[in-house]
Amino acid sequence: MSDRTRAHAFVSGTVQGVFYRANTRDTAREAGIDGWVKNLSDGRVEAVFEGPEDAVESMVAWCHEGSPRAEVDNVEVEYGAPDGVEGFEIRR
Repeated sequence: MSDRTRAHAFVSGTVQGVFYRANTRDTAREAGIDGWVKNLSDGRVEAVFEGPEDAVESMVAWCHEGSPRAEVDNVEVEYGAPDGVEGFEIRR
């Protein structure tokens, strides 16, 4: 599974209260991506995506648009080796 990668993303803008986490979860599950997403106290959304490089890149690209009601200002991403996360969940 050496073709797997991990992206750790921080999304800023109007991304809380607009179903961003739920849409992220649903999109990631459809793409076969493992990881998690959660709201941060500073108004950003944090997400981790693990999976095949092309699928992870698609999720990162999706983050720039997000849910239909979101207004994304910025996406910061750090890449690294996968931690072996399984499934995709919304964290509190």
